[in-house]
Amino acid sequence: MMQVILRQDVDKVGLRGEVVDVAAGFARNYLLPRRLAEPAVPGRVAELEKFSASRAQHEAQSFEQAQELAQKLEGGELRFDVQAGETGTLFGSVTATDIADRIWETRRVRIDRRKLDLPESIKRIGRYEVPIELFQDVRASVNTLVVPEGGELPPEEELAAMEAEERAAQEPTPATPAADGGLETALAAEAAAATEVEPRDEPEPQPDEPPAAVAEQPETTEETA
Repeated sequence: MMQVILRQDVDKVGLRGEVVDVAAGFARNYLLPRRLAEPAVPGRVAELEKFSASRAQHEAQSFEQAQELAQKLEGGELRFDVQAGETGTLFGSVTATDIADRIWETRRVRIDRRKLDLPESIKRIGRYEVPIELFQDVRASVNTLVVPEGGELPPEEELAAMEAEERAAQEPTPATPAADGGLETALAAEAAAATEVEPRDEPEPQPDEPPAAVAEQPETTEETA
């Protein structure tokens, strides 16, 4: 195992700035070459711990503070203009860290990224409602728009059609069933044909041949002396 500091959010691994344990091969072959992480040297780890403690001072420290923050967050919306393909798939992603940073930039509200209920990064354009746990028993939802760069979001029906089109393109082409009753019937017929033994060609019966004729022996006459 190897300890690294994540430079970006990585799905199923951790959030930016976190120190995580990963397989050494995964770090050397994927995270480090792509600059998604850096080695967790002691000096850098201490620096991040100090920064995290400073950020935590600005988060809700009581039930009442959390309720005030929830009122600031409810009703508004966040907007991300991103590059996307024709079917709505992002060329990158919108992560929990991106959302927490945007909340700070636009609302001046500090949110612990780990308290955003976002199991995976957002990878398609669309309208999203991201729940946040601000404090025990205090939750808020942030409306998040992920919009194609230089455009606007299509209606929900069009978004659903685009997603269905992409899924259909990714699915393998099913085998064509036989016309007489489906794929199972065709497979059964093939199996039967493979095991069927062709009858041997039997020689045609020949009519009984008459017994061979016995040559007659000439009669000998005894001469009288």
